[in-house]
Amino acid sequence: MSSRRRALLIALVGLLIVALVATAALLRTGRPGHPTVASPYPPQDQPGPVLLVPGYGGSTASLEVLAEKLRAAGRQATLVSLPGDGTGDLRQAARALDAAATAALAGGARSVDVVGYSAGGVVARIWVRDLAGDRKARRIVTLGTPHHGTDVAALALAFAPTACPVACRQLVPGSELLTALNHGAEAPAGPAWLSVWSTKDDVVTPAETSRLTGAVDVALQDVCPGVQVTHADLPTTPLVAGLVLDSLGAGAIPTPGPAECIPLQAAGTS
Repeated sequence: MSSRRRALLIALVGLLIVALVATAALLRTGRPGHPTVASPYPPQDQPGPVLLVPGYGGSTASLEVLAEKLRAAGRQATLVSLPGDGTGDLRQAARALDAAATAALAGGARSVDVVGYSAGGVVARIWVRDLAGDRKARRIVTLGTPHHGTDVAALALAFAPTACPVACRQLVPGSELLTALNHGAEAPAGPAWLSVWSTKDDVVTPAETSRLTGAVDVALQDVCPGVQVTHADLPTTPLVAGLVLDSLGAGAIPTPGPAECIPLQAAGTS
């Protein structure tokens, strides 16, 4: 091969290498402000509408206070109505959440943020695992959620089985649904996760069942020592509202300590 042809071949190989490197870089980074080919998940720096999912029984009344605080902060907040009386199969409830998320995306949103209260947090996790919610959710916050079941449900099933419908049975520690949900990553990749709970919870027992591996885990008493917050208080307590507002911003979800007690309560009061 002549020196001229050898030089031409080397130049062509060099151009090919440059093109391959540029293509790989494009696949890694994508276009600014758009989901990348390598990462199908919503961008974390672009907050969207907030969907609030009620707990066992399906009543949205307790979440109205939190929804109003979100709206006052400039966020679009929607209460998700669960099918039936909210005590049926939590997998059906997850379909209702998926319908609400799909409607929000059809309205032009890039992603949604989800706040699940009590069993509503389990609903959010089912949605992520079974209905591709990880492609639609940017942030997921759970409030007093029995991620590993609650002894209250176990007692109801043992002593009053007729008063423990499908959702109650699914919240018994070791239930088929929870066993499957907690197999593998408890907080799957995609959304950023926050689990908020109170050591004074009187419904989700033991309170530590609300811990979620892979999430930012916040016990209220680690932020405001001695604060008395029961299960029913969670959606209306200023400290919880402050934590939710703080976690649904454009930045990373923080892990607050006692120094943030007063500022968070103030943020959740206004």
